[in-house]
Amino acid sequence: AMRLQNAQFQALFTPGLRSVAELFEKKNYELRIAGGAVRDLLSGMTPQDIDFATTATPSEMKEMFTSAGVRLINNKGEKHGTITARLHEQNFEITTLRIDVLTDGRHAEVEFTTDWQKDAERRDLTVNSMFLGLDGMLYDFFNGYEDLKNKKIRFVGKASERIQEDYLRILRYFRFYGRIAEKTGDHEPSTLQAIKENAKGLAGISGERIWVELKKILLGNHVDHLVRLMYELDIAQYIGLPLDGNLEEFSRVTKNTQDLCPKPMTVLTSLFKVKDDVTNLDLRLKISKEEKNLGLFLVKHRQELTKAMGPEPLRPYQDFIMDSREANTNSKICELLKYQGEEQLLREMQEWTVPSFPVSGHDLRKMGVSSGKEIGAALQQLREEWKKSGYHMDKEELLSCLKKL
Repeated sequence: AMRLQNAQFQALFTPGLRSVAELFEKKNYELRIAGGAVRDLLSGMTPQDIDFATTATPSEMKEMFTSAGVRLINNKGEKHGTITARLHEQNFEITTLRIDVLTDGRHAEVEFTTDWQKDAERRDLTVNSMFLGLDGMLYDFFNGYEDLKNKKIRFVGKASERIQEDYLRILRYFRFYGRIAEKTGDHEPSTLQAIKENAKGLAGISGERIWVELKKILLGNHVDHLVRLMYELDIAQYIGLPLDGNLEEFSRVTKNTQDLCPKPMTVLTSLFKVKDDVTNLDLRLKISKEEKNLGLFLVKHRQELTKAMGPEPLRPYQDFIMDSREANTNSKICELLKYQGEEQLLREMQEWTVPSFPVSGHDLRKMGVSSGKEIGAALQQLREEWKKSGYHMDKEELLSCLKKL
């Protein structure tokens, strides 16, 4: 038996968790850490959020917490068996062990159990199916810890059964592969076969759920390998990707952006050949307006908006920003530079502040230009001069320039 006692584990024992543990102990209900948090702790990472599992039913938990005067938060999860208690400024999400009675590939009807192994059986991947006692004892029914150490991603039990319970698990498989596996191509052939046979099931999954997973895949490791796999296994068409995605460009851009922290959309756009590819993605996945605009921007400008030869390579990008009437053009240009793999220019761009045009209509009125039309025209001319100077001319220089004009 394995017992975990690392610093990350010890750090979990806040006053809140100690109080929760005490309540469960008093009532003889078992309480363990479940799923992803166990995986993170075993990898020496601090988990972002912690899910707990228990043998107590939701009504037993409610009674226990209420009589101890503990505040319960929203009851949205209650029909799935989840109770959220708030102690010492901290939320604790605790779920009763369950068995899936009926699944339709999207959601499950559950019944409660006190059998830890039965609950582990309904989880997706071996590395996500472990429990950790509050004494550090590991409960691992499917060799998840071995798989984690060997960086193997496997479904719990039969891949096809797990996938048919919730088709989104196909994408979760890819996501965790990109997070944990060491090299590309380390898949069990039977797993890939099961994915291919069930790919069509993704057609019934909501766009929002798919987009959450896809974004994580795009920012993980092995993304080039995994997206190629999506095409080989016939997944692409069901998740809004173009049938004839540009995989060569995708390979190039994933290399370009590797260390530049791109947005998911920046990476994904390299698959797209035309504007319609972005529109179709949006129809299927309901991406945000900002994401859609970034995709359209990159498709439109990635070819012709490139660095200038000569001493001022950044000028075309700066001019574009200065001419643009839209907000956040700056951040779109930064994503374009990542897409193009221009690391040095990106750094310069991030340090550049947009200069503000030093002359106003008020200045021109003082100089005796009175009609609005003339002021507009003069300002336009001065803007041009200012741009030619690389935005360096100041107010005095520009106004003396106006006298010449």
